[in-house]
Amino acid sequence: MARVFVYGTLKKGQPNYKHMINTAKGLAKFQGTGRTVEKYPLVIAGKYNIPYMLNIPGTGHHVAGEIYSVDDQMLRFLDEFEGCPDMYQRTLMRIEVVEWEGKGGAGEGRAAAEGIVECFVYSTTTYPPEWVGLPYHDSYDSSGKHGLSYVLRESR
Repeated sequence: MARVFVYGTLKKGQPNYKHMINTAKGLAKFQGTGRTVEKYPLVIAGKYNIPYMLNIPGTGHHVAGEIYSVDDQMLRFLDEFEGCPDMYQRTLMRIEVVEWEGKGGAGEGRAAAEGIVECFVYSTTTYPPEWVGLPYHDSYDSSGKHGLSYVLRESR
């Protein structure tokens, strides 16, 4: 099992959460909420209003999201879904645990008790330079006050 931190449309209540709970794509077990230890720019960009975490450590905000434990099948699905490695790149990042629900081995509990876990995160280094000038968000909600509604793949 691998740990994945999601900050955009795959979170609970967001347009692509259905994929996280579709066991045909693999297993994803919600572990808790967290935020990036380092600051990153989270922007909403492109004609489909997709949330992107730009891989520019030290710039932006501590990005809020959810921590999942996923099996290899789900990780492969997420790589494909996220267009990895072209659109997003999957990298390990340190995530500060805000609220932990996860149950597991002693190592998992100890890491959560210390407040920091390592998770795979889909961020990007392959973006147009003008995206750096877009507004930065600390959390994403597809129906947030930013007014940039996400366009589902099936509607594109």
